[in-house]
Amino acid sequence: MQAIMETLFDIVYLTTVITLGILMIRRAGSNTQTKLFGIMAVVLGCGDAFHLIPRAYALCTDGLAAHAAALGIGKLVTSITMTIFYVLLYHVWRKRYEITERGALTTAIYILAALRVVLCLFPQNAWLEAAPPLSWGIWRNIPFALIGLIIIVLFYQESRRHLDKDFRFMWLAITISFLMYIPVVLFADTIPPVGALMIPKTIAYVWVVWMGFQASRSQK
Repeated sequence: MQAIMETLFDIVYLTTVITLGILMIRRAGSNTQTKLFGIMAVVLGCGDAFHLIPRAYALCTDGLAAHAAALGIGKLVTSITMTIFYVLLYHVWRKRYEITERGALTTAIYILAALRVVLCLFPQNAWLEAAPPLSWGIWRNIPFALIGLIIIVLFYQESRRHLDKDFRFMWLAITISFLMYIPVVLFADTIPPVGALMIPKTIAYVWVVWMGFQASRSQK
C-alpha cells in the first residue's frame, strides 16, 4: 500500500510542478520574473525526479536496500538542483521587488550555494552506500539552511512592505518546507516514520510554485 500511495503522490507532484513550470515559461514572453519562476519549477521537478523515480521503482520491486546506489545518486542530484532552485528564487525576489543594489547579499547567496554544492561533492558523503554518515548530511545542509533563512526573511520583509497579495505567504511556504526537512535529515535513518514529513515538505514546494503561477496569471 505504501508503494502505491507514495508512487501516486510523487507522480502527481512531479507532473504538477513541471507542467506549471512549462506553462510559465511559455507565457512569460519578455517577463523575466515569470520566466525565472518557470525555470525554477522545472528545475525543481526534474531534479526531484532523479530521486523519486528510482525510489518508486525500488518500492514497487525489491525494496530500497537493493537500490542504494541509484537512490544516492538521485539524492545528490536533488541536493544540487534544490540549491539552484533557491538561487533562482532569490533572483525572483530581486526582480519582483526591483532590488538593484545589495550586491553583498547576492555575493553571500552565491558563496553559500557554491559551498553547499562543493560539500555535496565530497566523497565522505558516501552517496552510494545504504547508510551514509549523518555528520555529512548535517554539514552539507548548513549552508542550504542559511540560504533558506535569508530568503524567508527577504520575502517576509518585502511582501509586507509592498502589500504583495500574490506572494504574501511565500515566506511561510518556505518556512514550512525547511521545518519539515530538517527533522528528516537528522532523524529519518533512526526513526523511519519521521520520513513522512517529506509529504508536507513537498506540498509546501507545490504551494511555492502555485504562488508563482498565480502571480504570472495576474501579470498577463
